[in-house]
Amino acid sequence: MLYEFCAESLEALPRALAAGAGRVELCDDLSVGGLTPGPAMIQEALTLGLPLVLMIRPRAGNFVYSGAEVELMVAQIKQAKEMGVSSFVFGVLLEDGSLDQENLYRLLAEVGDGEAVFHMAFDQIPWEQRLEALDWIAQAGFQRILTHGGPLEQDLYTYADYLDRIIARAAGKIDIILGGGITLDNRDQIAQRFGVTQLHGTRIVG
Repeated sequence: MLYEFCAESLEALPRALAAGAGRVELCDDLSVGGLTPGPAMIQEALTLGLPLVLMIRPRAGNFVYSGAEVELMVAQIKQAKEMGVSSFVFGVLLEDGSLDQENLYRLLAEVGDGEAVFHMAFDQIPWEQRLEALDWIAQAGFQRILTHGGPLEQDLYTYADYLDRIIARAAGKIDIILGGGITLDNRDQIAQRFGVTQLHGTRIVG
């Protein structure tokens, strides 16, 4: 089982790694769901030598971005790659909640041979489009999808039937990592229920 620790500061990272975190999602300002951290924080995190995936999100709010915002995201990826980052997490949608395929391809091109993860913007895609969206995300070159199943106000079990369909559809195509409300106390039960091998959270290792 791989536990991905979501961090907005560096202070907790050594303890999280010692407690069993296998990877870190690095971001800033978790109060708004996470934003791209600054270069100084990224550089310091890299010196710890830990497996790192970097949040690329230029602002709080929805995931419908202007052309200028997408170019900022491209620049953030470029700068982070020059610093040594090779794994990125992001998502871009259109006004109707469908995938912004054009801009996702733009970002994937900048990631290049690195790793791309589609974040919880996936949970804002209309229900009836998500299975096909999963297929496109996998085909486009993403390695993982981070999902809770729906709004974070409800726990994962609320979306169990839906998540079962997502996980089954993803088999052999793309990895699914579950997140949102997963803690040291409930992680084993969730992993067993959904049959996943990766879990994500701010309290995933206590």
